Amino acid sequence: MARPVRVVVLGAGSWGTTVASLAVRNTPTLLWARETDTADEINAEHRNSRYLGDRALPKDLRATADIVEAAHEADVLVVGVPSHAVRSALGQITNEVRAWVPVLSLAKGLEPGTRLRPTEVIAECLHGHPVGLMAGPNLAKEILDGMAAATVVAMQDERVASALQPLFASSVFRVYRNTDVLGCELGGILKNIVAIASGMADGLGVGDNTRAMILARGLAEMTRLGEAMGAHPRTFAGLTGVGDLIATCISPSSRNRRVGEFLAKGLTVEQAVAELGQVAEGVKTAPTVMDLARDQGVEMPIAAEVEAVIAGRRTPAEAYRGLRRIAPGDEDDAV
Repeated sequence: MARPVRVVVLGAGSWGTTVASLAVRNTPTLLWARETDTADEINAEHRNSRYLGDRALPKDLRATADIVEAAHEADVLVVGVPSHAVRSALGQITNEVRAWVPVLSLAKGLEPGTRLRPTEVIAECLHGHPVGLMAGPNLAKEILDGMAAATVVAMQDERVASALQPLFASSVFRVYRNTDVLGCELGGILKNIVAIASGMADGLGVGDNTRAMILARGLAEMTRLGEAMGAHPRTFAGLTGVGDLIATCISPSSRNRRVGEFLAKGLTVEQAVAELGQVAEGVKTAPTVMDLARDQGVEMPIAAEVEAVIAGRRTPAEAYRGLRRIAPGDEDDAV
């Protein structure tokens, strides 16, 4: 009898821990934590109090602070560290992961400097491995609490994606698949910037109509840039596009939305991130996204205003006044 597939998740943040908790119900799973104290707490107390409070984790979930040990165990490798840390984490195990082990990214940002998406960074670090991502409207605490949700495993090889689906699925967690890796990945990256704008709307008290306008036009910006880069526009109407966008823009627990709210209340970017206490990918990603937009010749006025706030060139109130100055044309037009 063949032994079960062993899943290894790198990164014990809220989402990495939640994905590991999903997988361990189906197959043996090991979670790598950067901090020894976090690994010890997961093993001894079945909690990750820093990111998930007192929520109980499955007793079968194991954790380690030894990344090489984790790499040696992986039949499937899930990379759940922030986008700016993907290269440094994988650099420690480049020669430790067995050949052909599939790798899934959970990161939703761009690498500073190179503008590479996480799957591209993974492909550079782990040559020859099937690489994809898992993304969708996935708020970690809700999923850990057993609320119904859905995600997408995006991989160019449908056979590999089909084999990975049941590793993470449950009766209340549906796992779909998609071959448009670029579109699915861009959706997860770009929605964080719109979520910051949505949070600023909340903080400024501009109203639900304004926030709905930001979500709708933000989705149009995401789709325009994605299509210009070669993604399928239909992908942005799915779970990794509009689905993830809605969850990230309206949830009180959304990190990027909360950063926008803090900014609207007068905090600096540094103060907002410190108040959050976790990584908000949109803060680091906004300047890089604007570089991509300029390279592609794509107008992204909402993203541009968010980037200006993050860079300190605008206040949130000035950013919203700037959006009002844009003359509306046909809804299908570029802006």
